[in-house]
Amino acid sequence: MAVAYLEIDLRLTPTAPWREVMVAQLGLLGFESFVDTPEGFKAYIPQSDFRENDFLQIDVFDIQGLEIEWQSQIIPPKNWNRLWEQNFSPIRVGNRCVVRADFHPSEKAEYELVITPKMSFGTGHHQTTKMMISFLLDLDCKDKCVLDMGTGTGVLAILAEKRGANSILAVDNDPWCVENTKENIELNRCQYISAELDDSVSTTKKFDLVLANINRNVLLEQIGDYGKILTSGGDLLLSGFYVEDLGIIRNTCEAEGFRFIRNFEQNGWVAAHFSQ
Repeated sequence: MAVAYLEIDLRLTPTAPWREVMVAQLGLLGFESFVDTPEGFKAYIPQSDFRENDFLQIDVFDIQGLEIEWQSQIIPPKNWNRLWEQNFSPIRVGNRCVVRADFHPSEKAEYELVITPKMSFGTGHHQTTKMMISFLLDLDCKDKCVLDMGTGTGVLAILAEKRGANSILAVDNDPWCVENTKENIELNRCQYISAELDDSVSTTKKFDLVLANINRNVLLEQIGDYGKILTSGGDLLLSGFYVEDLGIIRNTCEAEGFRFIRNFEQNGWVAAHFSQ
């Protein structure tokens, strides 16, 4: 069932590097989506989940030299399509992949992904999604079995199928995201993706590739579970954490028997590739 969301429009002076820091902290409070603006960003959370006291107690409000102005408004469910049409523009990842919404004209590319986001993370605009897409474009996905944890819009699962994967499980703990993923699966005429509601690695199925673009804390909790469900020689792609977190992510993965392959960095965010 669609719900009303609270939009918080934040203006930061200076914006860097505090925009990314604040996005990460708000994500831990349950904020689901973020849209960059020239002065800062807009953050969205279900209205019923917002706690102003928790919001005002995040660390960035105490940083000297950082000025934060904010205002909020309630966005009824009926306004989401209009909101995203105003804020969501097509993006190109390298020369091979275009991510656009269904209300944009088609663009020529090797892989064209049609993603109509509701309030789901994963339009390709965030650095972590772009880096995960870049990794997928380099991996052999032919006939692979793939798990996409925290699927958001389903963008990574959809690209995996277009790259040749023939069995994909897309999982998210948000019913809104699962609904959105199913719509995007249909828009892209995908046949091999199953979208399910879950917040844990509860499957006993084996996968050749695990994708997890979530956040540092959840990744650290679930890395051991990823190792149990990956096939020998399988690949693990992780993102949703900062440069300073790469050390603990890498150490945890290596302690679970993973081998570090390489990582990408964009604006302080990291995506990392490991192999079983």
